[in-house]
Amino acid sequence: MTIYIGIDPGSVSGAVGAVHSNGDYLDSFMIEHQDKHILPMVFKNMILRLVDPKEGAEICCELVHSMPNQGVASTFQFGRAVGVITAVCELTNYPLHMVSPQKWKKHFHLSSDKDEALDCARMLWPEAPLKRKKDINIAESLLIAEYWRDCINGKTREKSDTR
Repeated sequence: MTIYIGIDPGSVSGAVGAVHSNGDYLDSFMIEHQDKHILPMVFKNMILRLVDPKEGAEICCELVHSMPNQGVASTFQFGRAVGVITAVCELTNYPLHMVSPQKWKKHFHLSSDKDEALDCARMLWPEAPLKRKKDINIAESLLIAEYWRDCINGKTREKSDTR
């Protein structure tokens, strides 16, 4: 049984969501940081705890970039966070795939409205901790995991942007 892990990166608000191979909710968590720096070893251990070594995992991370009018310091901080996240994922030795927000959102027929993504995730996983509006990062990470599970199982013709 493969575990599907989705990652919604963020400079200090990144999240990880995991679903079983049958699509059931497994776990989710915010990526821990200290003084706005991701804790790489804590992050790696959290990912490894999700997966039984006999089963394996597929990791899918949102392919992000800087935004227009974003400040230089915040862009640097965001880039650093994304670099740490992708490096740690590579070090788990599980396959890492990248997907644009447009692809996974199109798969679920979502617009850029964050409330739509939160509602969709709540519908798919009512047991997931998605009660608050600020749980959007966890909701999106779960949807990214489910998107990749659907890709692997042939429920979409879309594939990841890289790797």
